[in-house]
Amino acid sequence: MIFDDESGGVFVARRARGRVAAGDFASEEWARARAAHVARYWSGEEAPEGRRAAARALWDEEGLSVRFDCRQDEPPVLSAEPRTDRKTIGLWDRDVCELFITPETGGIGTYFEFEAAPTGEWLDLALRVTPGGRETDWDFRSGMTAAAEHVSAREYRVGMRVPWRAFGRAPRAGERWRCNLFRCVGADPGRGYLAWRPTHTPQPAFHVPEKFGWIEFS
Repeated sequence: MIFDDESGGVFVARRARGRVAAGDFASEEWARARAAHVARYWSGEEAPEGRRAAARALWDEEGLSVRFDCRQDEPPVLSAEPRTDRKTIGLWDRDVCELFITPETGGIGTYFEFEAAPTGEWLDLALRVTPGGRETDWDFRSGMTAAAEHVSAREYRVGMRVPWRAFGRAPRAGERWRCNLFRCVGADPGRGYLAWRPTHTPQPAFHVPEKFGWIEFS
C-alpha cells in the first residue's frame, strides 16, 4: 500500500455507476475512487505503516459508500462476542474505522459519526455542538450497513454504507460537505488514534469539527 497523502484536505467521492453495498469490496467501481490516507496520529505525528489505512468513497442517488483498506501489524483488539444486528456503543474502545461527516459548510452545529470494525460491528451517532459541549443522540438511526473482509494476516477491509435520509438530503455533483476520517488501532498503553486530518489536541480527540476537511462529490 502507498500512503502518501496528496488530498490537500479534500476526500473525493466518485459518482458510482450503480449502487455499491458496504460489502461490495470486489466492485470495479472502487478502481475509480481516489484514496485519502489515515496515516498520522491525532497529534500530527506520522504513524508506522502497520497502523495506517486508506479510505475511498463512492456515491449514488441513494447513499454514500466508504471503504477502508487497513494494515494490521499487531494483534487486533476485537469483541469476543460481536453483534452485528444492532449498533455497538463503545465500539471506539476496540479496533475501528470512523467517518465523521456533515452537510454543514460554515460553523458546524450538527455532525454524524459512523464506525465499522473488522468484526462487521457498526455504530451510528448524531452529535450537536452546544456552548456547554457536545450532545449525543445515542438512539439515532441512520439505516447504515457495515461489512468486513480479511485479506491476509496483516490486511483487512471494512466498508460502510449510509443512505442520504440520514442527513435529510442528498448532495449535488460538485458539492462539498465537511468530514474527517479516523482509525483506532492497538491496545493500551500503545493505542493508536489516527486521523486523516489531525486534530492537534493536547490529548487524543476526534470530536474537533473545526479541523474537519472536505468531502467532494464529483
